[in-house]
Amino acid sequence: MFPMVSTGKSVMDVPVSMPRSNVVAITILLAALAAGAGVVLATRTPVGTAAGVVIGLAGLILMQSPRVAQQWERAVVLRLGRFVGLRGPGLFWIIPFVDRVPSWIDQRTVTTTFAAEQTLTLDTVPVNVDAVLFWLVHDAQKAALEVQDYPQAVSWAAQTALRDIIGRTTLADLLKGREQIEAELQQLIDQRSTPWGVTVSSVEMRDIVIPSELQDAMSREAQAAREKQARIILGEAELAVAKSFEAASRVYEQNPTALHLRGMNMLYEGLKEKGALMIVPSSAIETMNLGSLSSLAALRQSIPAVSSSPAGTTPA
Repeated sequence: MFPMVSTGKSVMDVPVSMPRSNVVAITILLAALAAGAGVVLATRTPVGTAAGVVIGLAGLILMQSPRVAQQWERAVVLRLGRFVGLRGPGLFWIIPFVDRVPSWIDQRTVTTTFAAEQTLTLDTVPVNVDAVLFWLVHDAQKAALEVQDYPQAVSWAAQTALRDIIGRTTLADLLKGREQIEAELQQLIDQRSTPWGVTVSSVEMRDIVIPSELQDAMSREAQAAREKQARIILGEAELAVAKSFEAASRVYEQNPTALHLRGMNMLYEGLKEKGALMIVPSSAIETMNLGSLSSLAALRQSIPAVSSSPAGTTPA
């Protein structure tokens, strides 16, 4: 089933066979009717009546001669079926019953929405793509003579070009390189529409929809990639910390006093809060003489308890 395509056509783009009314034509008709009525009233004879009718019919015929094209329009004029030229914008005249204007070409920028549904990418992933095409008629003669319905032709050319681009592009390139794909799509559509007198201004891809199952898989893949990156960063941090400890160990090896000061600082930080418990390896106690330091720290914590006991009592 083909997707619905909005061509963005207006009434001006459809070939028109009936003349469009304008002020000049209405003025000619009213003037002819007034002149015919005046002749009939002035003469009041059968000949005058016939003359008045003839004048009215002449006005009815002449009112089909003047035409008015808008500023953005070009009128295609055919004389006995042969193309004689483009007319407009503004007022122009044609020969009644000999010339006719089959179509009016709108030369403003037109927006056309088109889509490709369930189209397989190069890696066989079905996707739905919506896009917008901005185009205009630069050669009204070719648009009128070389193609039957140029708005519809541009729409189908855009859709087939989009399917062609998707079919030779992977899903990753389709999601990441949208600007490049839009440029290729514009060039491809422009090549097909140039013989019709149509030029493409730009192409913009509005939305790319992939199956929900694939969306879940891509989400899990992205989450796994982020977890992998987080673990790599954590490992690099551990490596940096290990290198710092290695450099510090060299300094402590050459300067035992610095090692003792560091041990005292660690012990103080661990025991300055009441109720704190620190587990120190026996090797560290022997190496940095932390046994006497811990005794002094414990004695310091017991001094406030002694001073705060009631008078005349001895702590057990």
